[in-house]
Amino acid sequence: MDFLVLFLFYLASVLMGLVLICICSKTHCSKGLVKGGAQIFSYIIPECLQRAMHRLLHYLFHTRNHSFIVLHLVLQGMVYTEYTWELFGYCQELEFSLYYLLLPYLLLIVNLFSFILTCVTNPGIITKANELLFLHVYEFDEVMFLKNVRCSTCDLRKPARSKHCSVCNWCVHRFDHHCVWVNNCIGAWNIRYFLIYLLTLTASAATVAIVSTAFLVHLVVMSDLYQETYIDDFGRLHIMDTVFLIQYLFLTFPRIVFMLGFVVVLSFLLGGYLCFAVYLAATNQTTNEWHRGDRAWCWRCPLVAWCPSAEPQIHQNIHSHGLWSNLQEIFLPAFPYHERKKQE
Repeated sequence: MDFLVLFLFYLASVLMGLVLICICSKTHCSKGLVKGGAQIFSYIIPECLQRAMHRLLHYLFHTRNHSFIVLHLVLQGMVYTEYTWELFGYCQELEFSLYYLLLPYLLLIVNLFSFILTCVTNPGIITKANELLFLHVYEFDEVMFLKNVRCSTCDLRKPARSKHCSVCNWCVHRFDHHCVWVNNCIGAWNIRYFLIYLLTLTASAATVAIVSTAFLVHLVVMSDLYQETYIDDFGRLHIMDTVFLIQYLFLTFPRIVFMLGFVVVLSFLLGGYLCFAVYLAATNQTTNEWHRGDRAWCWRCPLVAWCPSAEPQIHQNIHSHGLWSNLQEIFLPAFPYHERKKQE
């Protein structure tokens, strides 16, 4: 009982923290929270350790490296190793459908293929050679994206919907975000592979979770475990309840139950992010535009601080042209890679 309560408390704390981070990321209070947290840790953690942590975080999140790719493959390998080593054999003994058991492997093949494509595909890097071509792909809204603005780092005119990635150190056409898990920017030319990768990763985690749950439920029903009794620490007889049953299954199949807990949490997290990504694709927005949307406004008058008549211009999405056209733009980008090669 103690283990289960602590595990559920830990799980709830992690999920609540992620929800708070998502909520604060859209508001100005996130900077205050980060600054306050840094001040608190500065009093607790020694200065030498702070510098080491700062260097580590800078390496992980602000430089191109393969750390998260390796972590991704290790975690995925551990899940599928456990699935193959124990769960697959147990389910075969219980005469589960073979097609049902092979589905996670099919999803894994598609997922790894789309993962590789997301990692290695040019996201839409803007260069001197294709700068003029990109300038005519999207219309400038004169609020979030202004004409005749140059990138101070690349010294290129910035096309509409583009952004300079500080991690990769290049400007990307239709920049969405930089993903550390694929060690690449997500832009116009690899967003389709990223969506397929995210969809198959979510589906594979959910499928493994369903198979694991079905195995445990089938085992409980077949062996009539829910009708068993047990004696507590005070010598009293009890009918098997849910909490005790979960602990019993954890002690009997610890790796399978632990894997189940991991893939269930992963399914919810990935499922939420997948819904968000599909929403952005359906409305023809990027993560960068969504994040900047609340703050993307400009003033008609350059002397706004001293001019009471100045009026703000609120950002509006001018690139959405209906669901089908928006999805077509994702999977058939307006300026595909092979056309760029011809122009160069």
